[in-house]
Amino acid sequence: MQFLILFLVALIISAIGFKKFVWFISLGYGFAIAGIGVALLILFRGSLTPVTVILSILLILYGCRLGGYLMIREKRSASYQNTMKHEIKDGSDMNLFLKIVVWVSCALLYVCEASPVLFRLENQAGTDGVAIVGTIIMILGIVLESASDLTKNKFKKEHPKRFCDVGLFRIVRCPNYFGEVLIWTGVFVSGVTALQGVWQWVAAIGGWVCIVYIMFGGARRLEIRQNKNYGSDPEYQKYVKSTPILIPLIPLYSVAKYKWLLG
Repeated sequence: MQFLILFLVALIISAIGFKKFVWFISLGYGFAIAGIGVALLILFRGSLTPVTVILSILLILYGCRLGGYLMIREKRSASYQNTMKHEIKDGSDMNLFLKIVVWVSCALLYVCEASPVLFRLENQAGTDGVAIVGTIIMILGIVLESASDLTKNKFKKEHPKRFCDVGLFRIVRCPNYFGEVLIWTGVFVSGVTALQGVWQWVAAIGGWVCIVYIMFGGARRLEIRQNKNYGSDPEYQKYVKSTPILIPLIPLYSVAKYKWLLG
């Protein structure tokens, strides 16, 4: 029942995508996650534990930060607007049925991503070491993603024509996407000792696998765009050949050739 309530929350908030298609996966995503965090605190107000309170608050903070950041960037960044115009479908060629499919699919994904927290609460699993470790991983991911966004935003204002290779971008080319992977890995880990039954495992694993796939797809899209913009720059070629694209220390330097990665 609670899963359906969270699904309804995600549907209502992500419905802003009907006004602008990309909002299904941008503003609708961030604010839907925040809404799910709020709903968890309300639905389980009588049975919350310290770790589930923290996880729910982290979902709210994560969602509001991401949604707010994307909203500001969309209004102020001409380059971002241009990128969205050319790389993300505006939905003008989709009929209403297909838009509804996208809407429902996105809302379901958002609930599945956060489902480990829900299931820990539903199953009254309490607090254990694994939940604490997962929470720490999530916090690290939020810090990493936030710091990466701030670094790139500042760098692009000062060097609009150059690729970003400072700060965390010295270690990995998509530290913000890596932060996103860490966030949802932390959420998943926080719930593994609480999951019961096939359905809960399918929902939790499905949400985690989907967001990791989406991040690799986003890294591929970014790589293709940067190759187009900076491919003739010797410094860029040196950078991409020595800096992993998504996971630090893992020698994966390119995903452009993997066409099955959609992002």
